Amino acid sequence: MARSPVAIAVGAALALLTLGTAAVVFAQGRWHLTASDWAAIRFTLLQAALSALVSTVLAIPVARALARRRFIGRGWLITLMGAPFLLPVIVAIIGLLAVFGRAGVVNHLLQSLGLPALQIYGLHGVIIAHVFLNLPLATRMILQGWQAIPSERLRLAAALAFPPGAVARHLEWPMLRAVLPGAFVTIFVICLTSFAVALTLGGGPKATTVELAIYQALRFDFDLGRAASLAALQFALCATTALIAWRIMQPTRFGAGLDRGYSFAPKGWHRIADAITIALAALFLLVPLGMVVKGGLQGLPQLPFSIWAAALRSVAIAIPSALLATTAALILALAVARNTHRWLDLAALLPLATSGLVLGTGLFLIVQPWTNPAAIALPVTLVVNAALALPFVYRLILPDARALHHDYARLTQSLNIRGFAAVSLITLPRLARPIGFGTGLAAALSMGDLGVIALFASDAQATLPLAIQRLTAAYRMDTAAAASLLLVTISFTLFAICDWGGRRAAPV
Repeated sequence: MARSPVAIAVGAALALLTLGTAAVVFAQGRWHLTASDWAAIRFTLLQAALSALVSTVLAIPVARALARRRFIGRGWLITLMGAPFLLPVIVAIIGLLAVFGRAGVVNHLLQSLGLPALQIYGLHGVIIAHVFLNLPLATRMILQGWQAIPSERLRLAAALAFPPGAVARHLEWPMLRAVLPGAFVTIFVICLTSFAVALTLGGGPKATTVELAIYQALRFDFDLGRAASLAALQFALCATTALIAWRIMQPTRFGAGLDRGYSFAPKGWHRIADAITIALAALFLLVPLGMVVKGGLQGLPQLPFSIWAAALRSVAIAIPSALLATTAALILALAVARNTHRWLDLAALLPLATSGLVLGTGLFLIVQPWTNPAAIALPVTLVVNAALALPFVYRLILPDARALHHDYARLTQSLNIRGFAAVSLITLPRLARPIGFGTGLAAALSMGDLGVIALFASDAQATLPLAIQRLTAAYRMDTAAAASLLLVTISFTLFAICDWGGRRAAPV
């Protein structure tokens, strides 16, 4: 079995960053929680459970309609469903405020009808934002389950003249029993670590999450013991939920098929219901984005210099953070594909058990006795963003890395192709597509991150998401919309460049 010292070093560094900061917050915690702390824990669990439940329930008819129907623009809509993480959270909030806020489109319509206005702040506002962000993810996960049903099963159901109810009972519900628990727990974990949504739409002490309580304890109260105990509880919640997700994941068992396309598409009122479902989902997703574009175009030329400076800082963090995450993920994926060190697979997934604020709290506690945390705000943000993006990039690269090892390992050994030659001639070209996609995803995630930077940064070190949040808090919505449009444009541009570069570098 070949040794991989570089992969061991990367895995050890990742474990040290994740588990080391967790150990620090556990050691520094005072373990005396107040009534407000318990309220934050209850609200965190409540909003995560409700957000995951609503997202998965609403995603079922949307995924079924997309699986059953073929129409112009279907591919573009599914692409939108497949990229929920590319949209910065703060931008989504700006769009939702433009639609559901006090001066939003929905409230204007309600006032014209003489109905009471909709309040976006509080629990329901947090749930609306989380559903907006996670409905595409849930839909894509459930849609993959529908597409995994072999076409031969659907053809047999059509040949036997199965009504829609029988198809649902024998094919669709067994698939949903296998897919829905994983989708629910995945979104539950994402909502557990939500920070920007609660910070902007929480609406007061009754709607405070654990992440927000950590931020308040460090940023405003400077209560290190309380922040450490809350961070330890947050780590425990995320780790427990991640373990549950790993345990309940199970494959559907329909058997193999011949990969011939076929869809069961009942006619009549089912066609109308599917069309309405797809239209409502598209409106829910696209209207807030359209409002961001509409509001941002008007104020884009008048953006102050501070916003452009914040955008440059975000880019300066996002690019090296993405390169660091992709390089580390590639090293770990190649080592795991060779079956050299199986524990590296666990090390690559460790960041899923934590969050940006937990990592930030641990690092804050480590550096605070020695230096001003604001002095290292940008490097710390870069490293934390890379660590949080690494599991996603790793999972993108690993399947192709295993195929590469299976197909080319003996050939490279027989030709004695090693070191730089093997990397440049075989590894990088064969893995160019997932590397490009993963790098673009990591860059977009880093561009839109509003987590650890909120703990460390001073006013002169704000990144673009932090600047947008401050504009929103000051009710400067026109400038915030323009800055949001700038953030979306940069994020999608970075992703598109990296993805295009990967596809161009691929041999086929």
